[in-house]
Amino acid sequence: MKPYLIGITGGSGSGKTTLLKRLLKQFKETDVCLISQDHYYKPIEEQQIDEQGVVNFDLPEAVNLDKFYEDIFQLCQGKIVEKLEYTFNNPQKTPDLLIFKPAPVILVEGLFIFHYQPIRELLNLKIIIDVEEHIRLKRRILRDNQERGYDLHDVLYRYEKHVSPSYKRYIAAYRYEADLIIPNHHHFDNAFEVLCAFIETKIQKVSQNISQ
Repeated sequence: MKPYLIGITGGSGSGKTTLLKRLLKQFKETDVCLISQDHYYKPIEEQQIDEQGVVNFDLPEAVNLDKFYEDIFQLCQGKIVEKLEYTFNNPQKTPDLLIFKPAPVILVEGLFIFHYQPIRELLNLKIIIDVEEHIRLKRRILRDNQERGYDLHDVLYRYEKHVSPSYKRYIAAYRYEADLIIPNHHHFDNAFEVLCAFIETKIQKVSQNISQ
């Protein structure tokens, strides 16, 4: 089975997680597999620290992209991949063992999937979710406060010094590589329907090739 790989990227707060959750609800586990860069962050002691002593997670070096590529490649070879969940350095949480199973369509999600050439070259369809910066910042503030307990000053500092420069260098700079740009200023309902219909055709095509 040669799966169809769809790469999805976008700035922090663009709505990647929302889109991916909806896609996974739309299709069966046997048809679509999601593998995310989020579970390939290196241990905190290996992360770079900026001039203010703040860890910068918004760099390609923060992620084990070689291992991420290797696991994507294994899925393409029809092999099951196991990976411990990344818990965002939360000592209170025991990581789950994640199991990724081969499927006709593989969704590859992450900030640096276009920047990292080996992964970029695996992708059959490259998608960027596009949102104006002030909307992304608002969503980031709400998420980091509610889910990770960061105060406003910390969120704004990281956004200005880490998140925004990373977006410009590693995502926006690769807009010309994208096959599809999905605007998500208010909603992406129409684009979602189109994408679902497209994925369905790929599932059917891969399944037909298997049965022949």
